[in-house]
Amino acid sequence: MRQSYQCKNGQLIVEMPKEIDHHCAKELREDIDRMIEISHVRVLVFDFSQTEFMDSSGIGVLIGRCRNFGYSGGSVQAVHLNDRVKKIFMVSGLSKLIPIGTEQERAGGRVDGE
Repeated sequence: MRQSYQCKNGQLIVEMPKEIDHHCAKELREDIDRMIEISHVRVLVFDFSQTEFMDSSGIGVLIGRCRNFGYSGGSVQAVHLNDRVKKIFMVSGLSKLIPIGTEQERAGGRVDGE
């Protein structure tokens, strides 16, 4: 599994892996929770620019992080979704929980350098 994390100006940007399935869901969930806890962020951004596949395990990871992070008053957003991932968001109802941003947006503002 390959994902990375960038924490800057109160934002945690999670660059999601190419495939999000049951093989990587536990590790992904634990990594994101750990980064949220140690980074004290206000904005959580899921960057799907590399993601080609996501199954129900991946949907579960996103719903759980969204709920946990939202309870603490933070905001969550998804960016750089390809058509396949965007369809998963729409069909599963994720788009009702996690706003889909544009390339220029990240949780209501611009990320430095964009």
